[in-house]
Amino acid sequence: MDYQSWIEGINGKASLYSFDILPDGQYSEIRLMAVNRASEGMILMNPDAPEFYPGIPYRTYWMDLNFENFVYKSAETQEPLYSYVNTRGIWLKGFYIPISDIWDEEPKEQKPVGARTFFCLYVVHFEEQANADSMLQRSTEVSNAVLNIGIKLHESKDFYQSMGEVISSIMDFCGAERCSIYTVDKFSKECIYINSEGIQDQLMDELSSEMGRTPLEIAEAWEKDLALSDCLILDDLSVIEERDPVWYKSMKRHGVHNIVLFAIRHNQEIVGFIWGANFDVNRRERIKETLELITFLLAAGIANHQLLSKLKIKSTVDSLTQIGNRNAMNEFILKFEKGDKERLKSLGVVFIDLNGLKKINDQKGHSAGDKLLKRASSIIKAVYSDDHIFRAGGDEFVIFCQNTTEEEVAEKVTQLKKMADATSDVSFAVGSVYCNGEHDINYVIKTADERMYQDKKAFYSSNPEKSGRGKSFSKIIE
Repeated sequence: MDYQSWIEGINGKASLYSFDILPDGQYSEIRLMAVNRASEGMILMNPDAPEFYPGIPYRTYWMDLNFENFVYKSAETQEPLYSYVNTRGIWLKGFYIPISDIWDEEPKEQKPVGARTFFCLYVVHFEEQANADSMLQRSTEVSNAVLNIGIKLHESKDFYQSMGEVISSIMDFCGAERCSIYTVDKFSKECIYINSEGIQDQLMDELSSEMGRTPLEIAEAWEKDLALSDCLILDDLSVIEERDPVWYKSMKRHGVHNIVLFAIRHNQEIVGFIWGANFDVNRRERIKETLELITFLLAAGIANHQLLSKLKIKSTVDSLTQIGNRNAMNEFILKFEKGDKERLKSLGVVFIDLNGLKKINDQKGHSAGDKLLKRASSIIKAVYSDDHIFRAGGDEFVIFCQNTTEEEVAEKVTQLKKMADATSDVSFAVGSVYCNGEHDINYVIKTADERMYQDKKAFYSSNPEKSGRGKSFSKIIE
C-alpha cells in the first residue's frame, strides 16, 4: 500500500500510525507509517533522528505517553477520539480516527505470529488562542465538572481557600486518594503546596528534605519528568522509576502506585502543577479531558494572584534593603490608630539613623552609599529579627518591638551599637522609647525621633569630619 499517496489526500496536518496487539494482549510499540507534507515540520523535528521510512518507531522522533494512549484506545476500540490541549502556549485540536485494517500488503514478516495490527489516523489543527467552541466539545460529565470547579475558583475572596475547594473537587472527580496544587513563582523562587485543607508548609518541607531538593528544584524536576508533554497520567510508576528515581522512591515510600501530574502554564511559563495519587484508572480519559480545561482556568487565577503579590511586595517592601518601606510602616501605624490598644500595652519604638551616609554619597557615589545601607540593614535585621522593621526613608529606620520589656529594648540598642562599632564604616544614631500601657503611637514615634537626633548631634559633635561639611552638627541643622 502506498501510504504516502493516501495520506496526502487528507486535509490538515495528518500522520498515520500502526501497532500490534500481541497474542498475550500486550501492545507493541507504535510505528509511524506516513506523514503528509503539511505536518512534516511538526513530526520530523528531531535533526538527529534517522531518515524516515514507513514503519519507523514513532519514539524515534518524540514521546508523549498521553498521545500514545489515545492512539492505542482509538484504534483498538474502533472509536474516534477528540482532544483539545494547551501545550506550551499553543492549543492543539486533535482528532484520532481508527482506520480499518485494509493494508494487507504490509510485509507479514514484520508482524509476530498471532498478532493483530491496528491503524490510527491523527489529524491536528493549531490555534494560538483558546477557542470556546472547541472547549465545549466535551461530554456532559466533563462540562459539568469544569463548570463546578470554575464556580468554586471564584466563590471565595481568599485565594488559598478557593484553591482548597478546587482541589477537593478534583480529588473527588479523579477518585484519587490524594490531590494537591503546587504553585510555582519563578520571580520570587517561591513554591506553595496546597491541598484541600489549605497551605501545607510542613508537608512541603518534609517532601523537600526527603528528596534532597529545594521546593523550586522539585518543580524543575517535575517539568523534566513531563518530557515535553504537559501531563502524565500513569497507571504504574515504571516511567517515573526510569526518569526520576528520587521521586519514584519517595512515592513508593508513601504508598503511591499511580499518578496524575498536570503542568499549569500561563503564557508558556510554568506557574504550578496539579498532582494526584492513586486515582481511579477507569476514569483515565475523563480525567485528562477535565484537567486539560481546569489547568487553563487555574493558570489565569494563579498568575493573577502572583501578579497581585508582586505588586503588593513592590508597594510595601524597600527594594534595596528588602525590609518594609514607608507605605508598610504607615499601614502598621494605622492599625494602632484604629484602636488596636492591646498592641500598645507593651511596645518599644526604636528610631535609627545611619551616620555618615551623605559623606559617602558625596565622595564615593550613590553606589557606595547603597552598599553601606545594605550592610547597615543587615545589622539591624540581625538584632531585630523578631520585630517589625521599616525603612522610613533615606538613612532612617524605625523598629516596633511588641510584647517586650524595657530591659530588652535597651539591650538590643546596646547590641546594635556594638555590632556597628565592630565594622569599619557603619555607625548608628539611635533613639528609643518604651511604653507599658496605652499611648499615642505618633507621639511615641516623635519622641523616639527626637532622642535619635540628640544622639546624632552628640556623634557629629565628637566626629565633625563625618558630616562631610566641615562644620559642627548644630550648624548643619540650623
